[in-house]
Amino acid sequence: MIHLHNSATGQIEELRPAVDGIIKMYVCGPTVYDVPHLGHGRFVLVYDILRRYLEYQGHGVIHVSNITDVDDKILARADSENRQPSQVAGEYEKVWWKVLDDLNVLRPTHVPHATAYIQEMITFISELIEIGAAYIGGDGVYFEVSRIESYGLLAHQSLESMRSGARVEPNPNKRSPIDFALWKNTPNAEWAWESPFGRGRPGWHTECVVMAQDLLGSSFDIHGGGADLAFPHHENERAQALALGSSFADKWVHNGFIVVGDEKMSKSLSNFVSLPELIGEDDPRAFRLLVLQSHYRSPLEVNSTLIGDAARALERIDNALVRFDRHYDASISHVQADSEILESFGQAMDNDMDTPLAISILFQGITSMNVSFDNGDLTKAIAIAKAIEIVVRVFGLGVTRSELVLPDAVVELFLEREGARQRKDFAASDRLRDRLLELGYGIEDTKEGGQIRKL
Repeated sequence: MIHLHNSATGQIEELRPAVDGIIKMYVCGPTVYDVPHLGHGRFVLVYDILRRYLEYQGHGVIHVSNITDVDDKILARADSENRQPSQVAGEYEKVWWKVLDDLNVLRPTHVPHATAYIQEMITFISELIEIGAAYIGGDGVYFEVSRIESYGLLAHQSLESMRSGARVEPNPNKRSPIDFALWKNTPNAEWAWESPFGRGRPGWHTECVVMAQDLLGSSFDIHGGGADLAFPHHENERAQALALGSSFADKWVHNGFIVVGDEKMSKSLSNFVSLPELIGEDDPRAFRLLVLQSHYRSPLEVNSTLIGDAARALERIDNALVRFDRHYDASISHVQADSEILESFGQAMDNDMDTPLAISILFQGITSMNVSFDNGDLTKAIAIAKAIEIVVRVFGLGVTRSELVLPDAVVELFLEREGARQRKDFAASDRLRDRLLELGYGIEDTKEGGQIRKL
């Protein structure tokens, strides 16, 4: 079974699902007020890869990821553009799903929208007020953090140290500077809902805890998201759930930042890079491979050089799959995928999703496959190729073989060059190679003949 780093304990722990064979996973989704940046891309890919691997292991995965379509940022954009908040949210949610489709990300099992859960949030807040864990202030409802002794677990700080170190603007409506808003009163706003505590809208921290428990129950296996969400967002989710007697998430899993130089990527630092812009210019799989080449908890730098390197590495994968197709022999279709490769792959992934090691195993396998083909050991080559294909599929890196079909003109030049080589007309062979290069195709000469690839 896979072992994952639990942010709550700081330890790598075995994932033990509460329901045998079923993994329940909640991943915080986007606030849809702008185009997604590379940080968004990293977190969806990390949890897509985790989900794919768990399903490869034979588990059913109930994957919930929300859409925050009610938020101050959405309202601010709508006001600045003289539009309805729902129009802003709808526009950028469409962009979100288009990008995820381009990245070959599996759609979550459930995609709850915050606006569809307003009444459930009002009921939830009312229950917190009833038990004394929340109170009504002059401008809304606040959660009283002192009610949770373990508050600060995900930040690895004690409640007392957080109180003493709080750097929050004074708010006379709050009993403590670290109390947080569950409901924001906006009586004169058009974008608001009626509630027993005043007309307004929910706080961000309440949205996810309500949706997660509705769809996954009061306890579930994995709560994931970017490292920036661990505190205060996830800590505040956890506090609300604990106050009402829920055990909530068993494992808290957080991926690292995207960095530019020595800084994390964010709009506030003006080093924001649009994800649609990146994948519009390069093969989207190059970004997925770059994510795989870095451990999910480590910082990940993204730049044009690294994306270019990843794109070239993808060529090796594509060429390996094409060579597999070209040399597959139905007479040895019974050959099983290489067990050593799959075992090594599984060991790497079970150790806190060590995708960098798993990727190195993949490329070592490609080298071994090519050597076996070159040496005429078809059985061994096919066994390795089948293992490679499985790993590629689990990682979501596969390419539709039809995408690799060569244009007729390229095929004619390639065959003409093969004939020149057989006649030992090397001048003609070189001239035809140069012509293919001009068309964007390279040739690797092997014992079995030329192997053509798209550059």
